[in-house]
Amino acid sequence: MTSAAPDALPSPQLSSARHHLPAAGAVIAVAALLTGLPALFDDAGRVAAVAVLQLALVGGWVVATGLRGAVGSAVLGVLAAAGADVALLLPERPELDGLLVVLGLGFLAAVVHQMTRRAPREYLVASLAGVLLLLSSVCALAVQLGVARVDDGPQAAATGVLVVGAALVVGHLVDLLLPRPQLAAGVPRGLVGLVLAVFAGVAVALLADGGGALVEQLWAALYGATLAGVAALTAVGASYVVVERAEPSWALPVVQAVLPFAAAAPFGYALTLYATG
Repeated sequence: MTSAAPDALPSPQLSSARHHLPAAGAVIAVAALLTGLPALFDDAGRVAAVAVLQLALVGGWVVATGLRGAVGSAVLGVLAAAGADVALLLPERPELDGLLVVLGLGFLAAVVHQMTRRAPREYLVASLAGVLLLLSSVCALAVQLGVARVDDGPQAAATGVLVVGAALVVGHLVDLLLPRPQLAAGVPRGLVGLVLAVFAGVAVALLADGGGALVEQLWAALYGATLAGVAALTAVGASYVVVERAEPSWALPVVQAVLPFAAAAPFGYALTLYATG
């Protein structure tokens, strides 16, 4: 998926500490942003937090993956982020239909951009795939705005952020110490960390539920397991990007931290909408 320059020399892999610790710190910062700004400034703070993370993801993804046509790709990412935010905020009740329009237009724009830039055509498919994943990710992150607009949405949004944040931090710390059994050669992520990350998400969801009827606790456990599982698996995928690029960069922990929150947001929206009926 990534498209490094063909003349780039392979770099030594990052140490386990440099792979996990900056990412864990970035996760804490993202969780603090998504919970702190809405607590202080309500809806305006939530919009600001999501917009900041979308911009960070656009810049981080373009740098981390070495996309060709970087400037154009970044512009498309910013436009898609703005369009997705508007599509979630304008309707009286949040709907995801508008995101399909944003993604459709973004796909056409990405194809035109990649076909008209001056570069070796053998890298067109890889770059196009990278841009499309970026557009999908910033649109998914915008769904965080939709979660907060359904019944009991602000509480659900905060709980989802804490669930994902706990799962990611636990996953990174466990894999820092024990990345076994290794999920892929050269990638410092293990099955133990993945499983414990899901358990951490479930624990946070149950604590946020505060105890109650058995059905409510089972639902909280399912909610936590789903969001934590999606986030943990996405974090493993982000580690592939880090290992492939290898050289230290501010962009790597940004991608490792923000991308899982983006992937989990649509699942949080669907589960919250179902629960509130």
